[in-house]
Amino acid sequence: MTETVQRRLVLGSTSPYRRELLARLRIPFEVAAPDVDETAQPNETPQQLACRLAMTKARTVAARFPEHVVIGSDQVADLAGQALGKPGNHERAVAQLRQMRGQTVIFQTAVAVVCQASGFAQMDLAQVKVLFREVSDSEIETYLLAETPYDCAGSAKSEGLGIALLERIDNDDPTALVGLPLIRTCRMLTAAGVRLLRA
Repeated sequence: MTETVQRRLVLGSTSPYRRELLARLRIPFEVAAPDVDETAQPNETPQQLACRLAMTKARTVAARFPEHVVIGSDQVADLAGQALGKPGNHERAVAQLRQMRGQTVIFQTAVAVVCQASGFAQMDLAQVKVLFREVSDSEIETYLLAETPYDCAGSAKSEGLGIALLERIDNDDPTALVGLPLIRTCRMLTAAGVRLLRA
C-alpha cells in the first residue's frame, strides 16, 4: 500500500523504553496513552493477549488521531503458557524471577500499525526465547535493588543489569526483547506509507 500523504506518527504507549526505541528511527512522533484494560480474557494465551492488546492500543489511539499512523505494542512474558506481566512491586518481581530461574521464557512482543483514515491495519508478533540462569535469591535482590524493573514484563530488563540473569537469547530482532520490535515496525510503517529514510 502506498500513501501519497506523509502522515504524522503517534506512538500509542507511555513506555519510556518504546519511546527510546522508536526515537532511533529519527522520525518525529507524538506519544499518546492508550488507556486500555490489560486484563487477560478467560483462556487467552500469552501470545493472544499480547496480540490483542497491541491492536486494541493502536485502534484506541487511532480513534483520537484518525489522520495519523499509530503504533501500538504489548509484551507478555510466557512461562509454559502462564502470562507474566509487569510486576508492579518488589514482592511480585521476586516471585516472578524465582519462577523463571533455570527456565526458558518466551517474551511475546506484538506490534500493530493502524491508520484510520486510510484503512490500514497490520499486526505482527516477535517471539524471543530467553533462558534464565539459576540465580540465587541474593542475586535476584541485588538486581531488583539496582534496576527496580517493576514496569517490565517478567521483571526482565535485559538492556540493563538484567542481562546478568540470562544464559541465552534466541530471536530475530534485537529490539524485540526491550519492547518494540523495530524490524517489524519498520516493515509495517513502510507499508503504511511512512518514509523512513528521509533526505
